[in-house]
Amino acid sequence: MDLEKNMIVLDKHVATKNEAIELAGNLLVEAGCVEPEYIKSMITRNDDVSTYMGNFIAIPHGTDDGKKYIKKTGISIVQIPMGVDFSDDESSSAEVVTVVFGIAGLNGEHLNILSQIALFCSDVRNVAKLADAQSEEEIINLLKEVGK
Repeated sequence: MDLEKNMIVLDKHVATKNEAIELAGNLLVEAGCVEPEYIKSMITRNDDVSTYMGNFIAIPHGTDDGKKYIKKTGISIVQIPMGVDFSDDESSSAEVVTVVFGIAGLNGEHLNILSQIALFCSDVRNVAKLADAQSEEEIINLLKEVGK
């Protein structure tokens, strides 16, 4: 998995899950991975089926209809140490997220990325390391072994 420093934002404070998704989506836009319309597709996907994965992780990605806005495969990371609630309005329990992975994948490439991230983050200790990372390089190094 190729991660770039300009695709990682550290120590963000957000009020809502949509704000977190927009941050992750804007990183994808700025890197030339997607058109701006893809961000709305990411929010729609999360509204349809939560992108909360457990263990303080969310992996927002676009809907099938949003695929037309993808120019190249990319991954963005937004670190939210104080957490943001990704639960839906009907949920009785909070789904706190401290790391958001924004995904855009051409030709199904995102499915492999999704599974690699999910495997790495299945160990909550790995998630804690990501949430506590002090630099973009530290996050890149933590995730370097993913997918090898």
